[in-house]
Amino acid sequence: MAIAAKPLSGKVALVTGGAKRLGRAAALVLAQAGADLAVTYLRSEKEVQRTRKELEKNGARVLAIRCDVTDPKNVSTAVELTVAELGGLDILINNAGAYETVPFEDLTLQQWDSIFAVNVRGPFLVSQTAQPHLRRRKGRIINLGSLGGLRAWSSHAHYCSSKAALHMLTKTMAKALGPEIAVNCVAPGMIDLGEKSAAAFMRRMAKQTPMQRNGTGDDVAAAILFFATAPSFITGQVLYVDGGLGL
Repeated sequence: MAIAAKPLSGKVALVTGGAKRLGRAAALVLAQAGADLAVTYLRSEKEVQRTRKELEKNGARVLAIRCDVTDPKNVSTAVELTVAELGGLDILINNAGAYETVPFEDLTLQQWDSIFAVNVRGPFLVSQTAQPHLRRRKGRIINLGSLGGLRAWSSHAHYCSSKAALHMLTKTMAKALGPEIAVNCVAPGMIDLGEKSAAAFMRRMAKQTPMQRNGTGDDVAAAILFFATAPSFITGQVLYVDGGLGL
């Protein structure tokens, strides 16, 4: 995704779960826009090294930090490393998340608690830990929500509920952290990242989407870049990147 200028030159971004998929797409677009990057990962060690090399090709300084976003000590270490090594923090992308399909009657408490820990507790914890640094530089927080936070999917009760909670957390943080920090949310719909196992499902969903296609990583990354560079007067917003599927 080509960026004509470097609107984020001199800025530092922290992307949770940035080794692959949409986190990688977000990190790449921010690097292309001139930002230096700290990218967290949990188990994706090979992927994070590949992503690191791609980011460095775009001229970014890069940190790869192993971090469980549900663990306060891990989160504190990741934020402090970012600030110490890269000189500060301007943009936080709360991308790390969990997704799971489970029929409602089979959903266990462990599954419910686990997905809320990653999808809601994680963004809250990272944001709360990072906010003093973001305040100093009038920074931005961008959460990764989901169309599932707006539309009910019967076999994803815990996932949909967690993303709806994250959308509300976005709005609450926008009130709590203003005027220094702008907080927004990008909520993807059906994004085709090339998984063969999902190909048939994606073809069906494309036919149901007004734009007659599924989204791409670049579509989501462009929305993230918009919030990263937009006027700070834009805050508390949930932007659905779904080709109109939620209408």
